Amino acid sequence: MSLIPVIMAGGSGSRLWPMSRAHYPKQFLSLIGRKTMLQETVQRLDKVKHSPVSLICNEEHRFLVAEQLRQHNMPHSGIILEPFGRNTAPAVALAALKAIENEQDPTLLVLAADHLIECDESFSQAIEVAIPLAESGKLVTFGVVPNKPETAYGYIKRGSEAADDEKAYLVQAFVEKPSLDLAKTYLDSGNYDWNSGMFMFKASRYLEELEKFRPDIMTAVKKAYDGATCDLDFIRPDMGCFMECPEESIDYAVMENTNDAVVVPLDAGWSDVGSWSSLWEVSKKDQHENIIRGDVLAENSSRCYINAPERLIAAVGVEDLIIVDTKDALLVAHRKKVQDVKNIVSYLKKENRTEFRHHREVYRPWGKHDHIADGERYHVKKVYVKPGQKTAMQLHYHRSEHWIVVSGTAKVYKGSNIHTISENESIYIPIGVEHCFENPGKVPLEIIEVRTGAYLEEDDILRIQDEGEGY
Repeated sequence: MSLIPVIMAGGSGSRLWPMSRAHYPKQFLSLIGRKTMLQETVQRLDKVKHSPVSLICNEEHRFLVAEQLRQHNMPHSGIILEPFGRNTAPAVALAALKAIENEQDPTLLVLAADHLIECDESFSQAIEVAIPLAESGKLVTFGVVPNKPETAYGYIKRGSEAADDEKAYLVQAFVEKPSLDLAKTYLDSGNYDWNSGMFMFKASRYLEELEKFRPDIMTAVKKAYDGATCDLDFIRPDMGCFMECPEESIDYAVMENTNDAVVVPLDAGWSDVGSWSSLWEVSKKDQHENIIRGDVLAENSSRCYINAPERLIAAVGVEDLIIVDTKDALLVAHRKKVQDVKNIVSYLKKENRTEFRHHREVYRPWGKHDHIADGERYHVKKVYVKPGQKTAMQLHYHRSEHWIVVSGTAKVYKGSNIHTISENESIYIPIGVEHCFENPGKVPLEIIEVRTGAYLEEDDILRIQDEGEGY
């Protein structure tokens, strides 16, 4: 038996703004421990015998996924890049088509990269229950055993037992998010589980059922995968064909229609961490029920979540507040009103504000850069380049640049010349001159970049030779 975990690392996590951004969503954040949610998801599988994981993510997140796996030496079998999101049914179809190559037919364990599970042992036990069911042709979903009347999740109604050991049930119905009174009824009955969005099935069975119930999705995905190109570890489906694919979830496309749906109850401290209040609920609290991260002084305050990674935050006499500080945005919200954070994000997106898309500190394949200061005709960044990495060759039509090396050594390509710049040395790049820089050393390279000119925006750039992406 071959089990391939398929980890879906798309999504925006907008309700966890300002920590989560469109270009750096929650699955790439360390919200509980030191590892990111993606890394925790991969590590959680250590107790389960499986083949290397397969990943699905957006094109713009490809280097984040690759780098976070590299940081902890986590092997994988490839990263499928969606040109744009089409929900989970097409995404998993891409992974299933990849899995059946070379006439293989493994079992797929479909997981989201942004879920929290407190008890890895219970999680592993649920997987062991699901494996023989999936091997027999069933399409398994994992239903989280509810501990409260939750209105933010859909539910799965259990039917009769699907196995003699009473650890799995036929799915009687999928139920939409209920009212509070109905959720209380579900909880009291003991026959309903939260719909976790985690699944297990043989790759061929999923494709068979998708073909049966949504042949339009299957046709578009098959064309897109047949036209895919490979670049290192990245698999790029054909963009034009994938654009024709309808948008649909696994639940609506397959699970609600198949006669072979089975639910395995999961009681493992699961949370989708869908809001700041849910993060407060699952995190370890102090004696005043506060969750404190960073440099925080809390005086006569209780039931708050305060995150201060960059500067001191002092809270006096407050209750039930969410306070999250970043380099370019500060969120203050009542803990019971955090679902409305999505309205702030919608406004930022509508106004095309940078705070919607990315943090002040932006990660690139070769390193990262941090916006320090700007004015009418200047813009200052701190740039970090990893050892052995090189930026894209580029030029600008409206700005010149001054680079000052703070630490490390820079190999600067300026026009037809190559310069070696060490600590406390600088170089000037005039308007219209081709340039890039490389870190030839063994330690990180740190540069202060000062842009000057009449137009300083990021779109004033012409890439001549892309070594991984410019900035």
